[in-house]
Amino acid sequence: MDRSVHRRTVVIAAALLGVAALAVSPRLRAANDRSGADVYGEVCVACHGSGAHGAPRVGDNKAWQPRYDRGLASLTQSAVDGVRNMPAHGGQMRLTNLELERAIAYMVNRSGGHWTEPIDRAHPPAARSPEFVVTTQCVKCHRDGVNGAPRIGDKDAWVKRAAPGFDTLVRSAIAGHGGMPPRGGEADLTDDELRGAITYMFQASVKPKSP
Repeated sequence: MDRSVHRRTVVIAAALLGVAALAVSPRLRAANDRSGADVYGEVCVACHGSGAHGAPRVGDNKAWQPRYDRGLASLTQSAVDGVRNMPAHGGQMRLTNLELERAIAYMVNRSGGHWTEPIDRAHPPAARSPEFVVTTQCVKCHRDGVNGAPRIGDKDAWVKRAAPGFDTLVRSAIAGHGGMPPRGGEADLTDDELRGAITYMFQASVKPKSP
């Protein structure tokens, strides 16, 4: 590697050291902040698992299609107020509106839909650490260089991609590039989480090897 490339590598690595401070614990849910799958298994399955009392059965795409078309806000309001044979909050007043939204999204997604389970916007989940994102998602391609992805540890490949500017590398990951889908196929990764993961892989690839 010539001196100019080496200097550029050092400058990029030094500029990115602070990003490693993003490392925090993975996402966790509070005890009363249940997922859609949890709420469905505890409450909704009683009727929506079999179609009892006229409830649309989970997996019946035809029955769910007109409901899917109404949107999450409308379906949630019906669940909150109660509709036909379904009592308000599915008969479980302890369920929050957010938990109902998640349960609805869960059932829709298993009946032909493609919704993203809502987060608690008043108390957003903690960011996932760069190491967590890399080891749970990025390694699927970057460990072995699948579909041309720069392999973790391949210094030359990472320096080449970072040469036009590290921000362009992050933006490319956000938008998708070549065989890599937007956000690495993990739609809920934030920009900061992606930046942290890319920084982690870059630093792991350019750091000097131990003698």
